[in-house]
Amino acid sequence: MIEIIPPITDIETIAEGHGIQELNRLRQRYGPGNWKKKKGVALVRTDVDLPAPAEIHWYEAHGIGKVKLKVKRWL
Repeated sequence: MIEIIPPITDIETIAEGHGIQELNRLRQRYGPGNWKKKKGVALVRTDVDLPAPAEIHWYEAHGIGKVKLKVKRWL
């Protein structure tokens, strides 16, 4: 299990709207919205390790929030 420890810093928008490859799946599963793919840096704790910084990616829409958070690389 992975736990993301707030705050998430250095947040950037990678893609929005039709620039998101998974847009149809996001709308089907979570509903319509102004979807954006974002990235940022946060401390991440795993079951066996101490918290370490990592770059994380997620999708976000107003009124829905952050979904599908994943660690892309350890820093």
